[in-house]
Amino acid sequence: MTRKASLIVAIWLTAVAASAQTGAGFKNLFNGKDLSNWNVTGNADWQVKDGVIEATKARGFLVTKESYTDFELRADVWTTPDSNGGLLFRITKPEDPGIENGYELNINDKRADQTGRTGSIVNVAKPLVQFDAGGKWVTAVVTARGAHMVGTLNGIKTAEADDAKYKSGPVSLQAAGGVVRYRNVQIRELK
Repeated sequence: MTRKASLIVAIWLTAVAASAQTGAGFKNLFNGKDLSNWNVTGNADWQVKDGVIEATKARGFLVTKESYTDFELRADVWTTPDSNGGLLFRITKPEDPGIENGYELNINDKRADQTGRTGSIVNVAKPLVQFDAGGKWVTAVVTARGAHMVGTLNGIKTAEADDAKYKSGPVSLQAAGGVVRYRNVQIRELK
């Protein structure tokens, strides 16, 4: 193979790898370097280390500057079994996000009220399966289209519901206790 052909193949492979990493139509919400794409609320001690967002102190949220209506949100999440994290969405009060003004796909294995444990959409849909997330990276996905919402963890459907209380708003990463880490945070708007 000539040097020119080798260079073309290398450029093509790099482009394919970058495309696969982002996925068709997905936009990175976390640039892997800093929190410049987020508004920070609460008291969590958010840090970025080696391409990972981490908080060890509660309670806080990273909130997108943009609002979303119909979308697929995905992120890799790592928690301890005692940690409380989650993906919040369609938040109507971004300065103080929570389940009182938006939805949350919860990551909280040892939540006192197990109807809102890991995999649930808190106060809307109980978990369909018992999924323990503690101590490993888990790919969490929320799909919201109209009133219909689905949550999955590592490809397993954990919650599904129809609820039209909140129609649009920012999305958020939560740190509400213990060590919580996020990476590969992406969103794709649905039409």
